[in-house]
Amino acid sequence: MAWSGVYQGEEPIRLNKFLAQSGVCSRREADALIAEGLVRLNGEAVRDAGRKLTPGQTVELDDVATAAVAGVSIMLNKPVGYVSGQPEPGKVPAVRLLTAANQLGSGEVPAIDLSLPPIGRLDEESRGLLLLSSDGVLAKAVIGPTSELDKEYRVRVRGDVTPGIIEQLRHGLELDGRRLKPAGVFDKGKGRLKFILKEGRNRQIRRMCDLVGLRVIDLQRTRIGPLKLETLEEGRWRHLTVAEREGLIAASRANPEPP
Repeated sequence: MAWSGVYQGEEPIRLNKFLAQSGVCSRREADALIAEGLVRLNGEAVRDAGRKLTPGQTVELDDVATAAVAGVSIMLNKPVGYVSGQPEPGKVPAVRLLTAANQLGSGEVPAIDLSLPPIGRLDEESRGLLLLSSDGVLAKAVIGPTSELDKEYRVRVRGDVTPGIIEQLRHGLELDGRRLKPAGVFDKGKGRLKFILKEGRNRQIRRMCDLVGLRVIDLQRTRIGPLKLETLEEGRWRHLTVAEREGLIAASRANPEPP
């Protein structure tokens, strides 16, 4: 599906700047796409990267350009026992699961030598929604320092879950000498908790629980911003759609709705 967007600003803006601000690509990538005639303004191909847009004008990228800037982005339901990134000796990387037998939906199976770093890691003992992508714009939207995306986790713990502990998990902890951002933590009963975080420090939920005397026995990530794991079975994967990519980028700039 080709990308299109309508300029809603009040003052004229350069075409390459509009594409970059819309999260479509970097300004340098926009310059290249425009030079190749792959960008249209109100239906007409434009080759001048400095062309000014006025309010209400529509910019479109054809399918070739959309695929080029988006790269390859994979949504995987990672099982326990796989590592997200480059593995240490004896560890199995999650990209090993990207086979035709495990695929849901259409699209090419990524080449074995294609670099697909994780966008937000899950440790070896954790499972659930993992994004693997060569898309730098998407990575910045999900894990960049200014991202507003939240992530949701279902956690099972051993230990006595009290209102005081829930309050500590929400507001009262620090890791590595730095206070954590406020977290959404909800007691679901019988040792089940829901966490909603806006940051992702190393093994954050496990370490938070350790600090209040709880032991994590299962941790599953179920959502990243508007992207939900839903019915994707464990060990299965699929390509991210253009609409999902755009949704993640748009949500990274806005305050998420309360859970």
